[in-house]
Amino acid sequence: MSSTQSHCVRLRAMEPEDLDLLYRIENDQSLWAVGNTNVPYSRYALHDYVANASGDIYTDRQVRMMIENHEGEVVGIADIVNFDAKNLRAELGLVVERPFRRRGYAQSAVAQLVDYALSVLHLHQLYVCIAADNEPSLQLFRKLHFHTAATLTDWLYDGRQYHDAIVMQYKLAE
Repeated sequence: MSSTQSHCVRLRAMEPEDLDLLYRIENDQSLWAVGNTNVPYSRYALHDYVANASGDIYTDRQVRMMIENHEGEVVGIADIVNFDAKNLRAELGLVVERPFRRRGYAQSAVAQLVDYALSVLHLHQLYVCIAADNEPSLQLFRKLHFHTAATLTDWLYDGRQYHDAIVMQYKLAE
């Protein structure tokens, strides 16, 4: 896959050198409450994933990309997951590491993912599932023309209590 670039970030394929960052993000328990993961991943499992990912969304049902800033620092991970080839839709996921948040990296990465989904993957819809109390993420996706499609009651469990989630959708094709 070729790199996609904007003034703020560049999205690129995962490399073996990204294993430490991937390990850190996948095992950050504070992120488990906002996603579907609730178990730690071993270095071996992540190394195997990086080594064996085909980069083909039809094979893997997902595409993961690293987010680099203009200085070449990897600041996070962006992915298109749960790819549905029949209905041409997928879920968008994004993590920007804490020290790099609120610098426009997430907005730039999402804009590029939308463009990639439209022009390369020819998807009809992208969607995100965001904790209802995650106002910064909700604002980001609203700003990028995602609209609320549903509220899912008690959808996310943080280990202590359930939280509502907002499904937001971006319709790519008319």
